[in-house]
Amino acid sequence: MVDKTIDRVGVVGAGTMGSGIAQVAATHGYDVVMRDIEQEFVESGFDTIDDSLGRLEGRDSLQEEPDTIRDRIEGTTSLDDLADCDLVIEAALEKLDVKRDIFADLEAVCDEDCVLATNTSTLSITSIAGDLDTPNRVVGLHFMNPVPIMEGVEVVVGEKTDPDIVELAHDFSEDLEKTTWESDDKPGFVTNRILMPWINEGIRAFDEGVATKEDIDAGMELGTNVPMGPLTLADHIGLDICLHATETLYEELGDRYKPAYLLKRKVEAGDLGKKTGVGFYEYD
Repeated sequence: MVDKTIDRVGVVGAGTMGSGIAQVAATHGYDVVMRDIEQEFVESGFDTIDDSLGRLEGRDSLQEEPDTIRDRIEGTTSLDDLADCDLVIEAALEKLDVKRDIFADLEAVCDEDCVLATNTSTLSITSIAGDLDTPNRVVGLHFMNPVPIMEGVEVVVGEKTDPDIVELAHDFSEDLEKTTWESDDKPGFVTNRILMPWINEGIRAFDEGVATKEDIDAGMELGTNVPMGPLTLADHIGLDICLHATETLYEELGDRYKPAYLLKRKVEAGDLGKKTGVGFYEYD
């Protein structure tokens, strides 16, 4: 067993994933520091958390009052405020140079026994930790969206990740009442390596007139027992995120991951899915 206690959790990034991770950690009793580069982003993250807690309270899904959970989360724009955290989870932009800069700063700020985790969905853990003096403490903790609802966490093992850190990552995730699975540090890991070509092929099938978008989604939902068809799921994830993930896999793994033309066209048009109100479907 790992001889380390996690009491204080840092989250870098207050967007959809970062705020969700902060909320879930606070819900399970952890003190959380949520950091973003601008105060308006931090406040937006708290708005997201408040909305989510309100919905969960309405379903009688919380064991504590929303204010009690919310009070465990501290917002900041200073990375220095993460210095006394036992675990920091990065959930910033899915760009390698951005993540490498963040981890270099975290290594300088945090105690040497602080575990550094990344929520990346496609980028190499080994590459993110490549310039660090202590790459052994870097691990992938890939939460699923929406974090408060989805029960799975993918633990990704980098080339130099210490086995004790891997064990701690599993233990922490399970303490959040998540179920974990483990992946080696290969492009896309388990989830996106399989999910993105599934979504991509659904988009191609629609673009090539195989069926209507409604029938493509219905066929997959009813025929394979998935909760969402590929086009609906792409809209919920964000078409820009799907495109970026697919392009990363295409670069690493070749033609079988080549992004569908219609996916690129929709992203160029700014139709990114549910978050913009229009993707393959329209949303209020």
